[in-house]
This record gives sequence, C-alpha cells and structure tokens, in this order.
Amino acid sequence: MKSMITLLFAASFLIATVVSGQQPPQQPQPPDARGADNIPNHPHPPNPDPLAHLMFPPDMILGHARELNLTDEQKAFMRAEVQKATSAFQELQWKLQDQAELLHETMKSTSVNEQQALAQLDRVLDVEREIKRLHIGLAVRLKNRLTPEQQEQLNKMRMDHHGMPGHPDF
Repeated sequence: MKSMITLLFAASFLIATVVSGQQPPQQPQPPDARGADNIPNHPHPPNPDPLAHLMFPPDMILGHARELNLTDEQKAFMRAEVQKATSAFQELQWKLQDQAELLHETMKSTSVNEQQALAQLDRVLDVEREIKRLHIGLAVRLKNRLTPEQQEQLNKMRMDHHGMPGHPDF
C-alpha cells in the first residue's frame, strides 16, 4: 500500500510540474554555457510544485501517526481516503496510458491530422487534470482532518528532515 501511495504522489507531483502554471521565460545564457550550435548545454531544472509546502503526503502523516497523536478517527478517515484515492488513481493511470497510446498512434504518421492530434492531446490532458484533482482533493481532505498543532508539527518535521519547507520528497 505504501508503494501505491508513493506512486500516487510521485505521479501527481510530476503532473503538477506540467499543470501548475506557466513557467517564466528563460533568461538567455551566456555564450560559454551554450554548445557549438547555440543550444544550452545545461537545461534548467523544472520548477518545484508551488503547493508542496502547503500539503502533507499521506505516508508522511501516517508514518508519524504516533508522534502526531492522531486519533483513531483521524487514522481511519485517512486510511479510507488513501484507499479510495489509490483505487481511483489506478483507474486513471490505465486511462492515461490508453489515451497516450492513442496520441502516439495519431502522431506517428509522416503527415499528421492536426485537429485529430490536438483533440487526442486534449483527452490526455483531461485525464492528467483528473489525476491532479484527485491528488489535490486528497491532500485537502487529509490536511483538513489535522489540527493546527499537528500541521505545525509536520511542517517542523519537514524542515528538520530537509532544511526547507517545500520539499515534497519527505
């Protein structure tokens, strides 16, 4: 179950970098950072998830249940929510794989029907949006079940573990 939770959040954080908004335009690099064909040798790392520091992954919460003094009701609620989200996530992953394969089929021709390709891309993005919504919805429900003191304690644990508030890989 823990591996499925980790998979759920890893995929969600990956999608978050795609869906989380526009990246600011990249600044031109100095000539010494570019290759002979004027292409950057060192691409910029992706922007981190802008909501990571506001959410708590389920495995972080449940992994510290005793330290947080979670009530039996809190633990039962969170486990049930994680189970529902995990099941829904698995279904969406299969749906995403199917839609991505269809997009690949559409794009592999030497002459691509633009309308068809963009319509299929919309279907892929719709599933990615559902996954992101699932992820954010779960995070909100879990956070809302935590007391302000428990949230503060989790933030402190994250800071102690990583030295920065927004690190999602706790």
